[in-house]
Amino acid sequence: MENILISGGAGFIGSSLALKLVSLGHNVRVLDNLSPQIHTNSKENSHLYQSIKGKVTFINGDVRNRKDWQKAIANSTVIVHLAAETGTGQSMYQIEKYVQVNCGGTAIMLDLLANEKHTVKKVVVASSRAIYGEGKYYCESHGEVYPNERKDTQMSNGQFEPLCSICKQPLSMLATDEDSKIHPSSIYGITKSDQEQMILVACKSLGISAIALRYQNVYGPGQSLINPYTGILSIFSTRILNNNPINIFEDGKESRDFVFLDDVVNATVLAIQDNNLKSCSLNVGSGVSTTVQTVADSLKKLYQSDVDIKVSGNYRLGDIRHNKADISKIKKLLGFSPKVSIEDGLKQFVDWVKNQEVNYDKYEQSINEMKDKGLMK
Repeated sequence: MENILISGGAGFIGSSLALKLVSLGHNVRVLDNLSPQIHTNSKENSHLYQSIKGKVTFINGDVRNRKDWQKAIANSTVIVHLAAETGTGQSMYQIEKYVQVNCGGTAIMLDLLANEKHTVKKVVVASSRAIYGEGKYYCESHGEVYPNERKDTQMSNGQFEPLCSICKQPLSMLATDEDSKIHPSSIYGITKSDQEQMILVACKSLGISAIALRYQNVYGPGQSLINPYTGILSIFSTRILNNNPINIFEDGKESRDFVFLDDVVNATVLAIQDNNLKSCSLNVGSGVSTTVQTVADSLKKLYQSDVDIKVSGNYRLGDIRHNKADISKIKKLLGFSPKVSIEDGLKQFVDWVKNQEVNYDKYEQSINEMKDKGLMK
């Protein structure tokens, strides 16, 4: 039995992880600021908070506050650091906030571990596939390549596929492994890369095991339906339930590695409980790439909706084109294998959404914010 602290433990992933760890007999403490962007303005109305209430020791605090960290870390043996700002598009204009929360909050945690007495022996951090930027591709002339972020001039002409930086020819996506180049294309991705590297480097010097889990696109029951900045399944669902049309960016062929919440929780539990891993980074995904068009069509069918799906050609600067994780390393080291297919996962997600209150659709507001900043085209 461990005393486990989960920062961001009232969030989408954190709350499910907390309940799983409690069921396994661990003592769980949660540090969370209950951000209104995720939880509404009242914790009484937050189903995520209510799901863990009375089952964990809850600290309403901020990772930017040293005293909150001190209180949370006390007597903990494992820290699972999930707390972060997570919207890729939003990160491009709320730069100071993203750096303060994601990097600054992590720095305070590590500073305390380096300079004060504690009982922590392992840190597991939620990293992100965003650190890879466009990830790994194949060029017929130059083999494996790592393309730079797509340019405004390129996408404005409807050329959405990444091009080889050497010969400028279209590329084929490859599964991105942990040894792939780290070159994030958004402020969010930069902060997650910084988080991961700070923790791996600092914990190694302190003799603390550190595991960075590079989560892919996580989805499932409990995902915020009021946050218009992250989670396209939630965004699309809220649009559908408000009888609003779905706007698919680019040409609809952009793809992501969607990994179901239960699989992510199970992978995280394996990382917590494994005593052989000392310091490493691991992809956590499905190993399957699914297009955004496929997701939109599937959701429309599952909701039995007649809303219009428009492939607009709009695009966001900082977005990647494709994503598929190579998960062979986590299979080998932790025995992890995803259990939930995208088809089964979408059905479980939709069944959950149908039992939730229909929320006001803030999508247009978020799009207008990006347009005002010149980030949405």
